[in-house]
Amino acid sequence: MGNPTLNPGKFITVEGGEGAGKSTQVRLLTEALGRVGIDALATREPGGSPGAEAIRRLLLEGDAERWDATGETLLFFAARRDHVARTIQPALAAGKWVICDRFTDSTIAYQGYGRGLPLDELTALRHFAIGDFRPDLTLILDLPVDQGLARAASRSTADRFERLDRTFHQRLRDGFLAIATAEPERCAVIDGSAEVDAVHRAIISAVAERLGVGSK
Repeated sequence: MGNPTLNPGKFITVEGGEGAGKSTQVRLLTEALGRVGIDALATREPGGSPGAEAIRRLLLEGDAERWDATGETLLFFAARRDHVARTIQPALAAGKWVICDRFTDSTIAYQGYGRGLPLDELTALRHFAIGDFRPDLTLILDLPVDQGLARAASRSTADRFERLDRTFHQRLRDGFLAIATAEPERCAVIDGSAEVDAVHRAIISAVAERLGVGSK
């Protein structure tokens, strides 16, 4: 699979821990791009294609320990392979921008930093599944663990990952920040603890600065 920079569209991912507000910000960004004439597609992981949505149910439902770390990682990458091949790359090739709620960084953070799988093995698996395909820009919504978990608890029934203990979620936050530090040219850290409108403005500013796009 090729690099998204070779396609006319742009690929933006929105990352962060539980309760960071990713889904809301994906929707707001997609709408803002539409107002400046950019055809943008919102999608999510796990999911985003029929095969990947079927795998999503396997991953998010059931007991917290339904899968061990290796098993769930393989499921995530199977879903991601289908999502990239059937949804993301065709949209980019057609000139659309794709805004994705989670991508490979979530696997590195959750299964690597959170669950303890070797990062080099996750990197090799990523390359096997999707080659050198990477986002043009990754927006990491960062907020304190307790605030994020409180938000997540107030909105819906907890999924398998939300039910994991606080120390897991702290490792998760630390992992996302480590990813941002390692790849500052690709990643922008956004204060996810602010109000929705303030987070959206920060995202628009980052997109304008990194990708040269304004908003209305």
